[in-house]
Amino acid sequence: MTFKAVYLEWDAAYKNTVRESTYERTYIQVKKHVLPLFGNKPINKITTAQLQQAVNQWSKQVTRNYRRWLTTTSRILRFALRRGYINKNPADLVIIPKEKEQIGDVAANFWDKQELTRFFSYIDAKQEPQKTSLFRILAFGGLRRGECLALTWKDISFTDSTITVNKTLSQGMNGRQLVQPPKTRKSRRTITMDSKTMSALKHWRLVQLQKYMALGFNTNKPDQLVFSNRKNKHLLLHKPADWLKSIEDAHKIKHRITIHGFRHSHASALFSAGATVKEVQERLGHSDVKTTLNIYTHVTKSQNKEAVNKLVAYLNF
Repeated sequence: MTFKAVYLEWDAAYKNTVRESTYERTYIQVKKHVLPLFGNKPINKITTAQLQQAVNQWSKQVTRNYRRWLTTTSRILRFALRRGYINKNPADLVIIPKEKEQIGDVAANFWDKQELTRFFSYIDAKQEPQKTSLFRILAFGGLRRGECLALTWKDISFTDSTITVNKTLSQGMNGRQLVQPPKTRKSRRTITMDSKTMSALKHWRLVQLQKYMALGFNTNKPDQLVFSNRKNKHLLLHKPADWLKSIEDAHKIKHRITIHGFRHSHASALFSAGATVKEVQERLGHSDVKTTLNIYTHVTKSQNKEAVNKLVAYLNF
C-alpha cells in the first residue's frame, strides 16, 4: 500500500474535522511538498532517514512551513499506524532543524504612531472613504483581514461606537471565498472604536448608498456588506494588500508591513498606551495569551532601542 493511498483514506476522514479554509491549506501543502517525495513509496518502507532528509531539504527552502509539512506527514503516518499498515511511526524520531536566523536587522511588522500618522495622511478620506474606513478598522480596531471583510452594517453600532466580530471571510477550495465562524471562540468579540473611525464609517455608508444605488443596488439594509466590490460582493481577500502596496509604492515607504501588520501596530499602540496583556488579548481575540506576549516582546525590543536613542541624544557626548 502506497503513502498516497493511505493519505487518501486519512484525507476522507480529516476533511470532516476542520474548516474548509484549513482543509484547503493542508491539501495544498501535501499535494505540493509531501506527495512528490513519498506518494508512490510503500507506506511500510518509509524510513526515519528518508523523512529526515526531506525535512532538512524543506528547511533550506522555506522558513517555518517545513514544521507544518512534517506535522501533517506524521499525522498521516500515525493514521497508518492505527490502521495496522505500519508497526511504528518513523516521523517520531525525526530531528527538526533549527530555523534560520536572518543576518542583520529585521524590520518589525508593525508601525509606530508616527508611521501610522504618515500613512493615513496619504489617503484622501473624502475621495477614498471605503479605503479610509477599512484601514482605520485594521489599525484602530486590530481586526484580522477576514474579520474586517466579512463585516455587515448590523455589526456596526453608531450608538455605542462598537464593532461586533462574529464571522470571517476565508479562502476555501479552488480559491472560493466563503464566510465562516470566527477563528476561535475568543475571536467572537465586541470592541469599542474611536470617534474618528466611526465618523469615517458614517461617511462611507452615505457614499455607499449613493454610489451603489447608481449601480442598481439597494445597500440600505442591515445585512449589507460594509466593504464590497462593484458587484456588491465581498472584496477579494488580497484587495487590502493591493491597496496597501499601491500606497507604499506611490509614497516610497521604506519600512513596509503586511495587512496583518496593522493588527500588530494596534497591539503595539495599546501596549505603549499602558494597556495590560489581558486587555490586549481580549481586544484582539487571541485564544492563547502566548500570541499576545509574542507581540509584546517585539514591542518592548523596539521601545528599548528608542530609549537608548533618547539617552544618547540627552547625554550628547
